[in-house]
This record gives sequence, C-alpha cells and structure tokens, in this order.
Amino acid sequence: MSIEATSQGEGARQAAVTSSRAQRVLTRAFNALLPATVFVALIVLWWAAVDVLKVPSFLLPPPQDVLPRIVEDRQSFLMHSWVTIQEMLLGFALSVVTAIPLGLLIALSPLAKRMLYPLLVFIQLIPKIAIAPLFVVWLGFGLTSKVMLTLLLTFFPLLLSSIAGFQILDQRLLYLTRSMGATTWQTFQYLRFPAALPVIFGGLKTSATIAATAAVVAEFVGSNKGLGYILLQGTANLDTTRVFAVLFLLTIIGLGLNSIVEALEYVLAPWLRNQDKT
Repeated sequence: MSIEATSQGEGARQAAVTSSRAQRVLTRAFNALLPATVFVALIVLWWAAVDVLKVPSFLLPPPQDVLPRIVEDRQSFLMHSWVTIQEMLLGFALSVVTAIPLGLLIALSPLAKRMLYPLLVFIQLIPKIAIAPLFVVWLGFGLTSKVMLTLLLTFFPLLLSSIAGFQILDQRLLYLTRSMGATTWQTFQYLRFPAALPVIFGGLKTSATIAATAAVVAEFVGSNKGLGYILLQGTANLDTTRVFAVLFLLTIIGLGLNSIVEALEYVLAPWLRNQDKT
C-alpha cells in the first residue's frame, strides 16, 4: 500500500513539474509575441481608420501603399538606413563607455560629484537643437557631427541611471563585506555592480530609444544622406507615403536596438530572469 501511494505521489509530482514547465513555455512565448502582436494590431487599426474615415492618401497614406513603397525603393532605403544605423550605434556606444564610468565616479566620489555634476546638468539644460548647427560648423557635414549629437542626447539619461544604480546599494551590505575581508574590487564585482545593473539597463533602454531620434535630428540640421535627409525630402515634396515609409523603418530600427539591449540584460543579469519566472 505504501509503495502504491509513493508511486502515485511521484506521478503527481512529475505531472506538476510538467505542467509548470508548459506554463513557463507558454508565458515566454506570450511575452515574446506580445510586442509583435501589438505592432500588427496598430497597423490593422491604421488601415481600418483610413478605410472607414476615407482619409485622403496625401494626408494619411494607408499601410498597403507604404509597405510596397519600401519594397520599391529598397536600395535607397537600405543605403540611407545604414547611414542612420551607424550614427545611432556609434553615438550610443560612446554614451555607454563614457556615461557609466562617469556615473560610477560621481556616485563614489563626493568631490567628483561637486566638480562635475553641476557642469553636466548645465550642458543638459542647453537646447540640443541650438547646439546641433555648431557641431556642423565645427565637425562638418559628415558622420562625426551626427555621432556627437547622438552622444549628447543619449548621455544624460544613462548618466543619471548609472549614478542611481551605483548608489542604490545598502550601506550595511558594504559594512558586512568589509568585515568579511573582501577587497574593494571584490565588493564591486560581486555586490555593487550586480545591484546597479537593473537600474543601468533601464537607462540603456531609454538611451537606445532616444538614439534614433537623435540621429534623425542631427540629419535634419545638415546632411545629404540618412533617413532624416529622406524625411526632409519627402516633407518638402509632400510625399507623405515616403515620409511614412521612413517612419516605419525608424520604428523597426529603434525596436531592434532596444531588443539588443534587452538581450544583453537577459544574458548579463540572469537573476532578473529568475525573478520573472517566479
């Protein structure tokens, strides 16, 4: 009788484990497909609104006109998209390698905070559109001026999140690690940096979203290539289909960069993944 009860209990446990695994797989699939589903739903709503309200195509072109336009002009769109992607990635990468170390310095050094933080806040308060023409004058119409403006627009959100992340740690934990004989590097590697990662990745996602806008704004000021340049051309010629095609491509590029950041978070912060499972 006890053997039969044990086997029944083991079978119930295995069934529960199988059910839990299936539930986790379904949850992951739902979370992965949800953004794409919402995106497709928005396109359907766009098509329905244009069709039902009879909006003229020169005001709001339907999606069935925009997508073929992208295919038709794919060579031009690919070339100009690559220019904008380069500006985004280089500016965003420079923001990462400067804002995070500077955030760590300001978070750990009161002297650095008193010296640098007011200056950085002052730079942030200056309208970036006013600085953009100066970058063109100083650095020319090439890639460098666009990268620098992208860096300037994406730098401060990441800096703030880095400062907040490195200061989020409870001081009692630091006292505990010191009492256990941990070195400064060990404390940073195993305690301070992992605690700061969730906040830093929040800033990375914000900066990644801003990067596309920054690159396009930089191209507005002075450029002869890039999606921002095409956007200006389409607006000047009242070619709204071309304008919406550029906006669609910019949305895809922004989502792609944000997805890369989320993938890095998935790899570098596995404890957040484990929290989501619970």
